[in-house]
Amino acid sequence: MLVGVGTASAPAPVTELLTRAARAAADDAGVPGLLARVDRVAVPQGSWALTDPARGVATRIGSPAARTALYEIGVSQQELINEALADIAQGRADVVLVVGGEARAFARHGGVEVDHATGPPDVTATRPADFVAPIEIAAGIVWPVVQQYALIENALAAHEHLTPARQRDDIGRLWARFNEVAVGHPAAAFPAPRSATDIATPGPKNRPLAFPYNLWHSSQWTVDQAAALLLCRADVAAAAGVPRDRWVFPLVALHSSQAVTLTAREHLWDWPAMAAMGRLAEAALGQPLGELPLAEVYSCFPAAVRVQQRVLGLDREGTPTLSGGMAFAGGPFNNYVLQSMAAVVARLRARPEERGLVTTVSGMLSKPGLAVWSCTPTLEPRLADLADQAPAPRTRVVAAPDAAPGPATVASYTVTYGTDDPLAPVRTAIVADRGDGERAAATCEDAEIARHCLAEGLIGYAVHLDGTTFTL
Repeated sequence: MLVGVGTASAPAPVTELLTRAARAAADDAGVPGLLARVDRVAVPQGSWALTDPARGVATRIGSPAARTALYEIGVSQQELINEALADIAQGRADVVLVVGGEARAFARHGGVEVDHATGPPDVTATRPADFVAPIEIAAGIVWPVVQQYALIENALAAHEHLTPARQRDDIGRLWARFNEVAVGHPAAAFPAPRSATDIATPGPKNRPLAFPYNLWHSSQWTVDQAAALLLCRADVAAAAGVPRDRWVFPLVALHSSQAVTLTAREHLWDWPAMAAMGRLAEAALGQPLGELPLAEVYSCFPAAVRVQQRVLGLDREGTPTLSGGMAFAGGPFNNYVLQSMAAVVARLRARPEERGLVTTVSGMLSKPGLAVWSCTPTLEPRLADLADQAPAPRTRVVAAPDAAPGPATVASYTVTYGTDDPLAPVRTAIVADRGDGERAAATCEDAEIARHCLAEGLIGYAVHLDGTTFTL
């Protein structure tokens, strides 16, 4: 179970931020001395290049002999939490600290990270080899990831027969509701009020990134933020004197370690694996997820939220965040779920009869994670990696083997912008269906075609592929 959550947000090196968050989590548990009993420290890899930050944290909190673990980018944050819970449940650990953070703003202003590690972590959890597809890399649609989420967003709009104006309005209103939550969240990094029109309208202070997304549609990860979860066995918590009102229990904690790349998804706008996970959670809870009053869904881009609302049966006009989301609360790279947990736990303790939903996205709507927590342990917790189930619930796939030339039909598109003039559309990226049932990715550097896409769209158009480029 979880007994403490803590956050830190101030200019400082990564290891210092992680340590501050860990100490805040112990203070939150009401027993600062619990840190001396930590026997495992787990850290999700950030944008930094530290060798074993968990060791630095362990030493600073007074548990230098703790085992350390580093989870690579692409390993689900829910998987990390589940492994901590499993270690405790199976007697491999008494107290586990899960902590992650970023110090991007610190670095941008001249701060220097120093790697004090003398060796690698005890365990390194590696991501799946097929995290992105070779054709996506070849076509240049992997980085920045906003392109891939924009491709998902435009496919969803086409599936729902939305006009571009309606699409922009729906996205803007959703993100404005998230912003309203951030305005009232004391830990939000960017709490300035923003209307739906402000968010939807590109301009010098809200530059377009990949149509239909602007800067304030995107996760903001240039932040100094860290968060920590302190987990332990019930008997350990009781013996240490952790007040009972600090205890929070996982009712359901599910993830899938299977990865599906964007171009391999049969329907870019759908997520059957997350839908299947939601059904399993609902069966365990005896309650639809849409009825849960507290929710924090992963919110790197609007498409992530909008797809989850649909496949999990959440209110499409709702606001499934308690923090304000990654665009406004701040989106520290690869550890936002820990920030989510801090927000949800605070609300659960204030309303101990309620249940709180937290979801995880890893990659481009891949490797889903879903957990429901409560201060009231009403059922035996279910922890599972659904990749181990038979048959495993997963997103249906199509083949995307190479960049062979030939005709194709556009399944989705996005437009990116110039470097000299950041408001000028210059490049179009597509995912396209071949006549043989295979999938392709390609780009076009023709500014006229980019402008056409902004005005009229491109989904359903016939194109000719020539390697990783295309022409109309």
